[in-house]
Amino acid sequence: MSQPLNGKVALVTGGSRGIGAAIVRHLARAGAAVAFTYRSSPDRAEALVRQITGDGGTALAIRADASDRAAARAAVDRTVEQLGGLHVVVNSAGVTGTGPFEEITDDSFDHSVAVNVGSVFHTTQAAMKHLTTGGRVITVGSINADRIHFPGGTVYAMTKAAVAGFTRALAREVSSRGITVNTVQPGPVDTDMNPADGPFAGVTRPLIAAGRYGTADEIASVVTFLAGPDSSFVTGATINVDGGFAA
Repeated sequence: MSQPLNGKVALVTGGSRGIGAAIVRHLARAGAAVAFTYRSSPDRAEALVRQITGDGGTALAIRADASDRAAARAAVDRTVEQLGGLHVVVNSAGVTGTGPFEEITDDSFDHSVAVNVGSVFHTTQAAMKHLTTGGRVITVGSINADRIHFPGGTVYAMTKAAVAGFTRALAREVSSRGITVNTVQPGPVDTDMNPADGPFAGVTRPLIAAGRYGTADEIASVVTFLAGPDSSFVTGATINVDGGFAA
């Protein structure tokens, strides 16, 4: 099996479940040593580490609350200390935080911004002192930054649009260092938080050109491409992996 990331170290935030866990597995199969953060469910995190190490890879689970800026920065430091460097950062941690606009509380708003925007900023800023030529920053956004088909998603859409703008601006700033920065925007994906047979599927599926929900592996494949050497001329991009949901 080709391992284009052999010798590289990656950090994935929010990597113990769903899309994040699929990204961890794909990066490990591509040869990277992978650290990932999780907030709860240590059993899931430990099972993922066992799966990767059992397949001959290297994985490190780091308990860290994505809304805590100090924890986000500490996760970067621990990755470097224990795995010997840092070459790829994948900002995958996120929360939905949906609800009627006039009922959104300050605490709910602050939490959504802290996780969906603050975590991206603080993790990436801490990583920049370690990334060199060939470094990769990839943020998992959402197609809802471009199109949202249900009421109650104002804060979620706002935060995901913010990280797409962050990507474009940062790509300009660090391109001279040989570092690429990109956003992947998944459409409807079959996860335990948004199952393909869940309560929203009946409304959502007819809007997807492909006629089905995506899989976490399909998102992870695009992230892994962006993490590798073949994506060196892709930066500042927002890539929709949405089955034509926004077409």
